[in-house]
Amino acid sequence: MYVFTQKTRKKQLNYENNYYFCVVNYIYMEFISQFGIVPFTYDVLASYFTSYKSPRQKIIELEKQGIIIRLKRGLYVVSPKISKKELSVELIANHLYGPSYVSMERALRFYGLIPERVFNTVSMTLKRSRTFQNQFGRFDYISCSTDYYPIGTSQVVRNDYAFLIASPEKALCDQIVYTPKLQLRSIKSLLTYLEEDIRFDMDEFYKMNISVFEKCLEVSRKKTEISNIIKLLRK
Repeated sequence: MYVFTQKTRKKQLNYENNYYFCVVNYIYMEFISQFGIVPFTYDVLASYFTSYKSPRQKIIELEKQGIIIRLKRGLYVVSPKISKKELSVELIANHLYGPSYVSMERALRFYGLIPERVFNTVSMTLKRSRTFQNQFGRFDYISCSTDYYPIGTSQVVRNDYAFLIASPEKALCDQIVYTPKLQLRSIKSLLTYLEEDIRFDMDEFYKMNISVFEKCLEVSRKKTEISNIIKLLRK
């Protein structure tokens, strides 16, 4: 009778322990899931695991289990397997390094202005130029002046997040101005670049807001190239 009681008690304790850990894990998963697709810092996550002897070890475990994904040191995002949502490369780019806005080919592709797939994400920043690499690709940040930076930037708002991105005009301007060794000193060379090199949607090109290029012209480099864009739009 004693042996039976002892075994029964042991099973009960195991059940209670398992139930406790299931409840705790459920609570933690609920907390993690609330981030959705928005990146979060190590400190934010660690503040929730203060009951653990080593919050750092718990975070390492979550990463090994594929529950969270490290974007860079100290910055994470919930795995799509957990959030059940598609991640935004543009949102990740904003959080990796800032202030910054997504631009150039990534932005042009976002607006459907070029047909080719984009594997690198280029952003403009007020800080020094940097590059980050993670499982979502390469993220390049190009430094620009404070008077050039705010021209033609816009905020895209989704249901539960938002990110900064260049307008179509500013993205094209950044693409031409900040691509090394790219010289488009004639209307003909500009047209060749747009139509053949990046296969730009020319119907949409002629609908562009010329004032954005005019503002960029006042403060930017490669004034000849930007002037050629303005001339082409005025034709």
